Amino acid sequence: MPDQISVRALQAKLTAGEPVYLVDVRQPWEHEVAALPGTHVLVPLAELVDRHDEITPPDGALVVAYCHHGIRSLNAAALLERAGHSVASLAGGIDRWSLEIDPKIPRY
Repeated sequence: MPDQISVRALQAKLTAGEPVYLVDVRQPWEHEVAALPGTHVLVPLAELVDRHDEITPPDGALVVAYCHHGIRSLNAAALLERAGHSVASLAGGIDRWSLEIDPKIPRY
């Protein structure tokens, strides 16, 4: 099972300026409704196998896949690990981020 990162741990990394590469694996309409600030790329989970070469993190960056509640991102993290990335899934997804970190991000 891929690693998971909590929203609080991700916030701490971002606040500390650690290299993090955010990958949204939801659908475009979901990304339009709500997205984490600094998201680098949107590649829906169903397209990830064919488009994984679009994931281009800088050296040393932790790739963090996220979705609505953290289920799709677990699958995405497993796929990206097989493609050679160091990756974690955001536990609870953007919904948890909205609840615990930034209530200005809409919940849907």
